[in-house]
Amino acid sequence: MKRNLVVALTGASGVVYGVRLVEVLLSTGCDVQLTISPAAVAVLKQELDLTVDLDHFDPASLKIDPASTREDERLKRLRAMWGIASEQSSVLSVASGEPGRVYYRDCRDRMAPLASGTYQTDGMIVCPCSGSTLGAIAGGVNSNLIHRAAEVHLKEGRPLVLVPRETPLNGTHLENMFRAARAGATILPASPGFYHAPKSIRDLVDFVVSKICDRLGVKNNLIERWGNGT
Repeated sequence: MKRNLVVALTGASGVVYGVRLVEVLLSTGCDVQLTISPAAVAVLKQELDLTVDLDHFDPASLKIDPASTREDERLKRLRAMWGIASEQSSVLSVASGEPGRVYYRDCRDRMAPLASGTYQTDGMIVCPCSGSTLGAIAGGVNSNLIHRAAEVHLKEGRPLVLVPRETPLNGTHLENMFRAARAGATILPASPGFYHAPKSIRDLVDFVVSKICDRLGVKNNLIERWGNGT
């Protein structure tokens, strides 16, 4: 059965993790309910030179369509940064037939399906998770669809993975992480490992994305597993 996962991009540095996560989930056959905060739009432009219009969203603006082979100079620069030599995606995932689909949900729409526990999903990932989003989720504050969807996942007992990237962390960050974890969320910092001998930024990104996928039971071979071949 095709899985239905929520991915929220918020206004923290490291939005490349979220974009890559969406690409991997789609390539592994998962449907993605995608929601993006206004602050994340600014980070997408600053860090990846991607222009996203929340009022007229097009998945092609994130270059995440698994069936697309379109290439431009901007994408070539990004792929060079990630260590990808070819035009085709290098997602090393378990084959799953048809790729998933993106369903965009405006974070300002409090009547969207994600706002109700009756809408069935298999989990939610906030990647990257800004400090303000973390605080809102930990405190039960619902000022947008991202906060509400996270609350829904906690109250319904569904997986919620928060991927903070802030550093250094102050006491408020740590307290909010503890409160969110105590409520049922998984705190998965964007802290890539190095024991798999990364050769590019892309390898470091994929390490974190692989950890997220593992947590949600999405099979993948994005990284060399410890102990493989022994």
